[in-house]
Amino acid sequence: MATTFPVLRWQVGDVRITRVVESEGPTPVAFLFPDCAPERLLQHGWLKPHFFGDEGKLRTSIHAFVVESKGRRIVVDTCIGNDKPRQVPNWNLRQGRFLEDMAEAGAPRESIDVVLCTHLHVDHVGWNTMLAGGKWMPTFPKARYLFAKREYEFWSKAEGEYDRAIQQDSVQPILDAGLADLVEMDYPITHEVRLEPTPGHTPGHVSVRISSKGSEAVITGDVMHHPAQCADLDLKTRFDVDAEAARRMRREFLEKVKDGRVLVLGTHFAAPTAGRVVREGGVFRFQV
Repeated sequence: MATTFPVLRWQVGDVRITRVVESEGPTPVAFLFPDCAPERLLQHGWLKPHFFGDEGKLRTSIHAFVVESKGRRIVVDTCIGNDKPRQVPNWNLRQGRFLEDMAEAGAPRESIDVVLCTHLHVDHVGWNTMLAGGKWMPTFPKARYLFAKREYEFWSKAEGEYDRAIQQDSVQPILDAGLADLVEMDYPITHEVRLEPTPGHTPGHVSVRISSKGSEAVITGDVMHHPAQCADLDLKTRFDVDAEAARRMRREFLEKVKDGRVLVLGTHFAAPTAGRVVREGGVFRFQV
């Protein structure tokens, strides 16, 4: 029986945000942070129980956010996808029910107006396309797909076979269908939702800033992969294109939201997924 995950929703002024999960559960620390022993995380007691388990593994999630603003329905990041050959065993040739879960959450694929990828890594572009008649076709046929121009240009020059394969099955079909818009990194989608440049993890990485009726939220993308990186800025993931640039951007991001006013929604944060960043004794903490 397929695992079902709770649908989480948040209201930010007039904007509604819904989390739709593709996968969630324990992840070995070394998968994300190869230079980190699990014991290093024990000093941050607030990580338990939501983000670090007694078995010494991280709690992580791969999910999309559906953002509804000014009559537009926006999907932020599209996870891994079905049927795609991938190097990570649990991601390889998946057969999940992500689209069914989206529809049950009130966002069937035909209703999506905008698809936004914070960056073009494998776990953020997968459901851009779906296999139909032996071909990769756009999953969201009525949507415009937004890619930061700088991000697209970087990956379009990728030389690695695996990187090229990801672009060929999950990005290029969108361009071929005429549904892609290459945009600047501060592009406004509505008056309430806009891109925010957060390069480092990848050169054209963006987060998503939401402002409505005096309330604010931000969808992180991969500025942070896990709440532990709030307290330990030196935690480097194996997936950063530029680890030092990613670290600088992470600190800059945390400094902007440290007063707790902004609801922070982590793109890989397990439930409850959203919280506030606070600073105590010179150390950042993710408070839920």
